[in-house]
Amino acid sequence: MPQPDPWNRDLERLIREALKSIRFGAVTLVVQDGRVIQVDKSEKIRLNRDGHIDGSGI
Repeated sequence: MPQPDPWNRDLERLIREALKSIRFGAVTLVVQDGRVIQVDKSEKIRLNRDGHIDGSGI
């Protein structure tokens, strides 16, 4: 029996959208048994000394 393709268009679209939607942060793929089972996205939002959102961080 052929192995399922661990990479598909839906996964690629999900990863591309995660990358497009952040300026500062990380996109992490979680792999189990050679397949991507989870995509995590963490985003940094930087604040200036006054506690306001820093324009360079968004």
